[in-house]
Amino acid sequence: MLNPTAENTYKIVYPAGRDNEYPYDFGHALTVSREQERQGEIETACNTRYAAFQRLLEVIPDDEEVTLEWEDANNQSAMLLVSCSAIDHFLIGDFEMCAAMLELLLELDPEDHLEATKMLAYSYVALGEYELFDEVINDISDKYPEKEILKLWSEFRKTGTLPQGELIYFRKNFSVFFKEFTADKHEITPEYLADIESERPSRETLARELWLQTEHLWTLFPGFIEALKAA
Repeated sequence: MLNPTAENTYKIVYPAGRDNEYPYDFGHALTVSREQERQGEIETACNTRYAAFQRLLEVIPDDEEVTLEWEDANNQSAMLLVSCSAIDHFLIGDFEMCAAMLELLLELDPEDHLEATKMLAYSYVALGEYELFDEVINDISDKYPEKEILKLWSEFRKTGTLPQGELIYFRKNFSVFFKEFTADKHEITPEYLADIESERPSRETLARELWLQTEHLWTLFPGFIEALKAA
């Protein structure tokens, strides 16, 4: 159930005496899914996260705007589970479900602590929902290379061409990312794995990570990377 706070937000709580009906909280579900993933049980971990998302839907009313208190640990776990389940759907190409989850997440967390807007924008382009894309793209900071990649990709999907102004800006201001996205190889080396786990990964490593996170898009929607390389 939801308990209101003095800040006009809500906390997810479990009614006393109903432990049998609620055998886990969202924090426990998040821990379980992470352990399943560490053990290589990827499908099981995905199912655990999706089940938690479905449980959250039972808690959130359909006819009322609800903002969850971010500072509450259980709320954070619930929203992390939604984010992770959205990623699961994103990676298998279920962009409609991914977008629905992220839209809910942004309703629950308007400040977007988990940066759901970036993946939502990718999903909108994949779905061809360009009006919705236009509504969210300006909510992404100019400091993120994803914003330029999204602008380039959305225009390419619509027109089959790359906007030259955005292309020049991308090459100039995010040269490391442009180099990664136009490279022939994107190896997962021991050096990459060590650096990505470090406190301050290099820009080269972050560019490789972004490629790996979006690689399936360029397979599902061919032509964009080839156009970047030709440019």
